[in-house]
Amino acid sequence: MRLLKWLMGSTAGLMLISCVTINIYFPAAAAEKAADRIIEEVWSRDGTPPQPAAPEDSSQLKQNLPIAMQVLNWLVSPAQAEANLNINSPAINALQAKMKQRHERLHPYYQTGAVGLTSDGLITLREASAVPLKDRNTVNTLVAEENQDRKALYAEIARANGHPEWESEIQETFARRWISNAAKGWWFQQGGSWQQK
Repeated sequence: MRLLKWLMGSTAGLMLISCVTINIYFPAAAAEKAADRIIEEVWSRDGTPPQPAAPEDSSQLKQNLPIAMQVLNWLVSPAQAEANLNINSPAINALQAKMKQRHERLHPYYQTGAVGLTSDGLITLREASAVPLKDRNTVNTLVAEENQDRKALYAEIARANGHPEWESEIQETFARRWISNAAKGWWFQQGGSWQQK
């Protein structure tokens, strides 16, 4: 009988201890800071980086959880692990260097509005008529290479941090930060339409 009580008590204790959950949330604030650092480096010209806009408030992330998850987190105290994003891998540095070098060639096309920032963190030839016919193939190639490197950058940041499932969230964060950090006069997509900063 004593053994049975001890087993029941031990089982109840183990069940209570095991009710601690570990939630690893996407580190939105860290992602915004990382995106701003990379964008500042890629878009810096003549040693003078653009002034990044203030990061958006990321406190909404936990409030946007499904109701069931909020109730579960209220009932069972979660142990939260908020990660910092590592953006200093050799692959990330190589992509960043290629993008910085390419930016020198793309910059005039951002300035004229020929190239614009898309809402998904990429770029596109927005106004082909703003590019002389003889240069269009070159600009199309630059845009394609930039998009390829941006996609690789988002995937590599997620992989370098051990969370490949974060790739889409990293891309969404970068999409917002590219637009926020864009220079006055540059074009960007928002809600399916083009706007000028």
